[in-house]
Amino acid sequence: MRKYSSYKPSGEDYIGDIPNNWECIRLGMLGVFSSSGIDKKTNDNETSVRMVNYTDIIQSRKYNPIQTGEKEYMVVSTPVSKLNEHRLIKGDMVFIPSSETKEDLGYSSLIDFDENDIVYSYHILRYRTHKNIHHYFKKYLINHHSVLNQFSRESKGTTRQIIGRNVFNNVRVVLPPLQEQEQIVNYLDEKTSIIDKLISTKQRKVELLKEQRTTLINQVITKGLNPDVKMKDSGVEWIGKIPESWKFFPLKYFLENNRDSIRTGPFGSTLKSTDITKSGVRVYNQRMVYDENFDKSDVFISEEKFQTMSSFIVLNGDILISSRGTIGKMTIVPNGSEIGVLHPCLIRIRVNERIVDKRFLWWYMNKSSLFLESVKIESNSTTIEVIYSNVLSEIKFPIPLVKEQQEIVEYLDKHIKEIDDLVYMEQNKIELLKEYRQSLISEVITGKIKVV
Repeated sequence: MRKYSSYKPSGEDYIGDIPNNWECIRLGMLGVFSSSGIDKKTNDNETSVRMVNYTDIIQSRKYNPIQTGEKEYMVVSTPVSKLNEHRLIKGDMVFIPSSETKEDLGYSSLIDFDENDIVYSYHILRYRTHKNIHHYFKKYLINHHSVLNQFSRESKGTTRQIIGRNVFNNVRVVLPPLQEQEQIVNYLDEKTSIIDKLISTKQRKVELLKEQRTTLINQVITKGLNPDVKMKDSGVEWIGKIPESWKFFPLKYFLENNRDSIRTGPFGSTLKSTDITKSGVRVYNQRMVYDENFDKSDVFISEEKFQTMSSFIVLNGDILISSRGTIGKMTIVPNGSEIGVLHPCLIRIRVNERIVDKRFLWWYMNKSSLFLESVKIESNSTTIEVIYSNVLSEIKFPIPLVKEQQEIVEYLDKHIKEIDDLVYMEQNKIELLKEYRQSLISEVITGKIKVV
């Protein structure tokens, strides 16, 4: 790894030492930031324009931080006076000044085209340099750790992170001589292109593994493990044929024979927001079901309130299903969990284990793509916002004998874990490549590595 012959302090901790003939300069000294861009309204008596907004910059993070003009931008309208004031020209940069996460703060995208009808939205900042900087060097100038960390450090806010205009003006960047800027661009374009192709290849491999995973689950959970078994038509298009010995019954036939075998969480006066306390008896809520994590809870009721809710008690081994939000997510309350009560956004079911293995239902409901199709049909809806216990109880499942269910569960436990391990390994490689890409840019842009 080549180094420059001599270095000097940059004056900025995140940047460190820089080559002697390079500058460390504040953005406010290189150009001018402009805000208060165009809103998203459209009026008949105004000029139609295309607008670069927040999502356009975010999307460019995945590839090259450049706006080429080839994509379809949002179309809005504006008075001619505002068009002239907020128009974007080739060489401008657009910045993100506020975001829900610190990772996006200060990220920029380079405008790489010249057209008369392109403007920037009021959610972003325009930056126009007045010092001679290599055009494509601008896409690397800001978007690396040494600069983005300065933005993160200065951000304010709780639910949304914000950077003030003074922060943008005072953030420091490293500026090599113009000739070296061109060498750096050529070097980084070549190296990042190689890395991006590797990332793309691995992302495709992850997609194929996930497709293989879903196909395997759907196949085994509806066809069994014996490829030579005689089949019959299930009568449901997306399930197709099932083994001849299997049953195809609604969920209500698998439940325990009592009135509490399926129960929707309490509504109205049964459990009010004023009943929630910081300690006491646990309320099993959606987050615990989504995460399948029963170690922590931040929702409780008093012991006195608990005594009035005997119909909504949650016991070890109960099946909990989310009925709102991400609906149909199912989990089994593990042994050793605390007794609690049901949240209004959950449905509790208790099955007859002589007929159905709960883990078989878990694979069918959580991991195959078939259960939600059934929910949509029973709900007479393409977009499902809520599922009710009466609808859930009518959804049909293909069910073999318990012994075969257990064999299928063991098979899926083993083979899906093998696929998941491969997915995790590839995703980890992708993250390492992305981190290497960012580190390489940062090292080159700040002069830690000499480009020849």
